[in-house]
Amino acid sequence: TVAVLPEAAEEDLEINPEDLRIDIYRSGGHGGQGVNTTDSAVRITHLPTGVVVECQDERSQHKNKDKAMKVLRARLYEAMQQEQTDKIASERKMQVGSGDRSERIRTYNFPQGRMTDHRIGLTLYRLEAIMNGDLDEIFDALATADQAAKLAGQEQS
Repeated sequence: TVAVLPEAAEEDLEINPEDLRIDIYRSGGHGGQGVNTTDSAVRITHLPTGVVVECQDERSQHKNKDKAMKVLRARLYEAMQQEQTDKIASERKMQVGSGDRSERIRTYNFPQGRMTDHRIGLTLYRLEAIMNGDLDEIFDALATADQAAKLAGQEQS
């Protein structure tokens, strides 16, 4: 399996050395006596996220450590980007909604002279004044409903 990961520069992602557990061990596989006698393989674990990277490609422990740090930085950077993308997508979904007909916001009924805001259950029988720009009552009701929703969200937290 091949995964193409973005390469994060040192300044893009700051990794605290205290958040890392670095294990050194003997490489396995081909390479003869040199591989079997030196502790050249490196396993780096990023403790806050649990991401583990192993590298035993090179004969030198330092080269393996550098290579493992690059891969770890790339994986953490990708995870950070994915988290931001998910956050933006969820915010957009909340703003856009599903687009269903049942997800209506406001109804303007001209024959009855009625305006209904379905989000807050407000019905006003002054459609002509509303269409001429008298929106204060609607704004006040929306602001009150928004404050009530925010307070309810804080109480649940």
